[in-house]
Amino acid sequence: MSVLEEWINAVCGELGLERCEIDRDLVLDLARDVAHGVARPGAPLTAYLLGLAVGRGVPARDAAARLTEMAENWNAGAAEKAEVPRQERGPAGEAVLDDA
Repeated sequence: MSVLEEWINAVCGELGLERCEIDRDLVLDLARDVAHGVARPGAPLTAYLLGLAVGRGVPARDAAARLTEMAENWNAGAAEKAEVPRQERGPAGEAVLDDA
């Protein structure tokens, strides 16, 4: 048994979770996609948010698929935003570029 499997089993025992309910590869794949497509710190945060959603009854595979799609398209969306800057008006009425 690998160190990772030992850790997962120990954490499941500590939190009162059934090991058979944990899809290790699903979570690791999602974390990889977010780390590469969005930002590395987003990986554990997204895994946590996935866990919250699953705890509220959202099917894990459905939620992970939606989040993976978002992560894969994240840079494309950012590039589109960068190409067409939005203009807003400052206090004196001058055009101000939005950083978003």
